[in-house]
Amino acid sequence: MRLLETFAFALVVMSAGSPAFAQDPPDSSLARPQGQSLVASPTPVVAPSPALRMMEEFKNTNVKFDMNELVDILRDRRHEGWVLAAYPDPRTAQPLIGAGFSLDLPEREHPQQDAMNPHPFLEPSSADLWQAAGLDPARLDDILKVFYARRSSWSKRTWRKKLFSLPAQISDEDAVQLVRVGAIQAIYNAKAYCKNFDQLNGPQQMAMAQLVYQMGVNLEHFNAFLTTINPGSAPREQQLVQTGSQAEQEPAAADSEMLGQAIQDATAAPAALDQSADYWLGVQQSLMGSQWAHKYRTRAISVIAMLDPAYSDDPTAAERRVGAVLRPAVVRHGRRGAAATRQVALKTHRGHGKKAGRTAVRAKSRKRA
Repeated sequence: MRLLETFAFALVVMSAGSPAFAQDPPDSSLARPQGQSLVASPTPVVAPSPALRMMEEFKNTNVKFDMNELVDILRDRRHEGWVLAAYPDPRTAQPLIGAGFSLDLPEREHPQQDAMNPHPFLEPSSADLWQAAGLDPARLDDILKVFYARRSSWSKRTWRKKLFSLPAQISDEDAVQLVRVGAIQAIYNAKAYCKNFDQLNGPQQMAMAQLVYQMGVNLEHFNAFLTTINPGSAPREQQLVQTGSQAEQEPAAADSEMLGQAIQDATAAPAALDQSADYWLGVQQSLMGSQWAHKYRTRAISVIAMLDPAYSDDPTAAERRVGAVLRPAVVRHGRRGAAATRQVALKTHRGHGKKAGRTAVRAKSRKRA
């Protein structure tokens, strides 16, 4: 019995001194209360771009026309073209794709000139609109690299020759989505150009959206049209002068109060829009005299006709009324100069002929004499 106790005591001593059975004290740095886990660092939240927010907030019920119909019009080859590879703008040589979507525009400021219109303008960059359409930004970079390389080595003749045979860089679905993004931006800015946009009927809203889509910021130069379609606001030329003076010096407190009151009045109780035929005829005429209307006559007729309050009753008749007034632009190719040259040559030739005839008669008379 004593032998067993001695053996057990020795075994306990060995286990206490053996490193295999020894237990290290717990690390105080790893100790934490039971049920409590490590807190991960918060992931930074990236705010959506204004273009993406515009896309998310837009609903088809925001307008009185069919958005799909507008997209079909804008993607029509007769209007903007349909090229699935980057190509240069004929006037600016900047890269376009699809139905004329600009690929390298920077974000731009576009101040609101009309103090009676609280709706702002939105001019995001091409990259923001590209992402708002759900397309990969890396693809845009690759497309631009290829375009710039081609533009540096290709002539205008080469572009015209290869334009419709270029390998597609985007799909038809991508191009349609880009058109839709551009159309939504056009609708957004149409509300900034026309304070009564929500009171327009469906065709009139579509006409405004097409004008903004086709002209962009250049619509600011159509002073007569913008003044006519915004009754009650100051004339456009006066708005531009006031905006320029305000940029040079801070407005006085009284001016700020007047501006705030004007915006409040405009948003609280908008005046009923005049839908008389005479008023809208004046709106149409303010566009008919523009260079755009004569240069792009077919497109202009369809857009200007939509401003007619009776357009829905007979679209064909409305377009005929505009077409009867909007004549094609007269293009002179130097025919007058060529005709004058021919007339001078003809007179000279006839003169030489008469002179030669008189000389021959005189010679014969001398011989007879």
